[in-house]
Amino acid sequence: MGARVLAVANQKGGVGKTTTTLTLAAALANKGYRVLIMDLDPHACASVHLRYYPEGLVGTAFDLFSKEIEDAEALWKSIRHRHEMQTFDVVPAHIRLSELEVDLRGRKGKGAILQQALEHVQDDYDYVVLDCPPHVGILLVNAIVASNLLIIPIQTDFLALHGLKLLFDTIRILNKAMPSPVKYKALATMYDRRAGACNRVLELIGQKMGENMFQTVIGIDTKFREASAQGKVIYDIDKNTRGAKAYEALAEEIMSIW
Repeated sequence: MGARVLAVANQKGGVGKTTTTLTLAAALANKGYRVLIMDLDPHACASVHLRYYPEGLVGTAFDLFSKEIEDAEALWKSIRHRHEMQTFDVVPAHIRLSELEVDLRGRKGKGAILQQALEHVQDDYDYVVLDCPPHVGILLVNAIVASNLLIIPIQTDFLALHGLKLLFDTIRILNKAMPSPVKYKALATMYDRRAGACNRVLELIGQKMGENMFQTVIGIDTKFREASAQGKVIYDIDKNTRGAKAYEALAEEIMSIW
């Protein structure tokens, strides 16, 4: 069985997308799985969080889309970086990913570039976790087409429900062209059980998503911010904190899907 590809996406920013990518990847790696993180967001938040600064790197995700893959082994070797503190690999983003809409305009099969590229490293990993850009475009389409599961972090806030509608519109369009429907699950994030509004939104999301929602709910935890400031993930700060335990539970839910 090859790597399971998890795309983490929401067209609304500030919902915990990058935190989910990095912490879930670390939780899976802590359980002994071989994990690759790919940052497909031109803003490079996941890369910078892990202290990969695109301007100082030779190989990035941009190379995967901009170059014809003649020597896949050499290309993957140049863009994969082993994280010094964690047991996962990282393919960092680059600001030039934002140019791909224009660069790939005339390219055939441009929506399946990532899917085809990942075939070359299928046996190297158990999980590939994709941090997706917050807007519809060629990168998000590539991520969804390549994924086995789309994870949609939704902040337990009324405005977050609007971002959900946008993403579902994209999924509907893609489903018309894909051989099988996109498999997705929503993840409630930034939950504050003391706030009535949070409880109401959590209830609404549950009603709307039904079985397409994870049982795990990610609460607010200041340790996420501390970890980010230090270029670490929450497990490096405190593996017993509420946020760390929540992503551990999420990893177990995902493991039980397959």
